[in-house]
Amino acid sequence: MLRRSEVPCVALAVTSGTTTAHYCMTTAKPREIFIQGITSDGRTFRPSDWAERLAGVMSCFRPGGEAPSRGGHISYSPYCVPTVINGVKCVVVNEAVRAVEPMAWDFVMNFARDNDLQVAEACLVPDGQFKPR
Repeated sequence: MLRRSEVPCVALAVTSGTTTAHYCMTTAKPREIFIQGITSDGRTFRPSDWAERLAGVMSCFRPGGEAPSRGGHISYSPYCVPTVINGVKCVVVNEAVRAVEPMAWDFVMNFARDNDLQVAEACLVPDGQFKPR
């Protein structure tokens, strides 16, 4: 049994005027890695479509294996999704890809390291999942 201090928590403080609301959601897994399109010295990573390219390479690593193509169009894996957060291109990589294919996990982590990209560990929490403390 986990003590309160050992329970993983995604915390958020939202301030509106003079009121601050604190939210917390406990979650042990899955962990997600945010590869940000900013180098360690603050430069924007190029080419501008790097996130879509990386997610495209990872598209076959998904729950249940490779999905059939729908009309010839690519669909991203739910384990590796390009997005924009606060104006910065990112790729959110779910740690679950490690269980599907450890070499794919190594590939994305090495891509971030080799290109000197900033990486943050976090967990995306769906809207409405935060609970006030």
